[in-house]
Amino acid sequence: MADVEVVGERAPSRPEGVTRRLLRVLLPLAVVAVVFVVVLPRVADLSEVLEQVRAMTGLELASLLLLGVWNLASYALVYQAALPGLPVGRALLVTEASTAVANTVPAGAGFGIGVTWAMLASWGFRRPEITLLVLVTGVWNIFVKLALPVAALALVALGGGTTTGSVAAAAAGVASLAGAVAALAILLRSEAGARRIGAAAARVVSGLRRTVRLRPVTGWDEAAVDFRSSTTGLLRERWVPLTIATLVSHLSLFGVLLLSLRHVGVSEDEVSWAAALAGFAFVRLVSALPITPGGLGVVELGLTAALVAAGGEREPVLAAVLVYRAITYLLPIPAGGLSLLLWRRRRGPADQPDQVEVVEPSSSAP
Repeated sequence: MADVEVVGERAPSRPEGVTRRLLRVLLPLAVVAVVFVVVLPRVADLSEVLEQVRAMTGLELASLLLLGVWNLASYALVYQAALPGLPVGRALLVTEASTAVANTVPAGAGFGIGVTWAMLASWGFRRPEITLLVLVTGVWNIFVKLALPVAALALVALGGGTTTGSVAAAAAGVASLAGAVAALAILLRSEAGARRIGAAAARVVSGLRRTVRLRPVTGWDEAAVDFRSSTTGLLRERWVPLTIATLVSHLSLFGVLLLSLRHVGVSEDEVSWAAALAGFAFVRLVSALPITPGGLGVVELGLTAALVAAGGEREPVLAAVLVYRAITYLLPIPAGGLSLLLWRRRRGPADQPDQVEVVEPSSSAP
């Protein structure tokens, strides 16, 4: 599922110039080209990588595809937990369509949210319900992304694989997670606390935006108050299924990576499942930055480096990473295209949404 974070209303700004528009398109393409054309061929012998993939049996490929299909279906569980009354079929359509858009369009997360708005609105869901879905699933994805590296490093430590760097990373992760949980607790406790958290977040993000010559954000204090008032009831009743569904979704994605590693011959002795989880978790955290659509290039390079550092040989590791990405990055694209086609065919004139909002993803974004 496209990982989503929602930001508050942007201050009015001048229309985006042609140069900036070109950069938004060309920079991601340049990153992808450098990774696949320049860097990865130097990391491993691509002919040997291809042989590793070809050596997989039909049963191994079938099991990977089956797990990949489950991974796609698991996205819908999160939406159903956050939006009671959303049928499973429609949850599948909207998650697949939004993921496909996020994986193919520069700055695709924002367009993916726009697709989510259009589809849910056409089915009669109201603006507050859709806003709540986007906000809550975004926040829970952040929590899981912060928690997974901490849990993975703890598992590595139990296996005796700790270093000074991993201990420091774990401490930083614990501090970040504790800070995020504390901020949410303050936000939900009172309206004044929500206003303080929103204002503080706006100051931090505005400072970051100024470094790249973007205007500061505004209205985050009021947005935080609105978030508190709309989410208190839902989280009180649904936080357990929402947490479980989000964890299942992330761990299903990791399951595809782990099975890819084992099927191309990277054994537990070379890269343990705990070390693989640590690499997966940290790359998920880093790739949340919207550098390329769906993290294309960034994920491949980061996972390969992390798994080779954990003890895997370069060619089998890269083969496993490419198989994993073919299933988790490429497979959702035709599935999402089919979902959009089915949605457009099934909705009638009465199903047209009144107005669709596209919420811009944060530059520090599931």
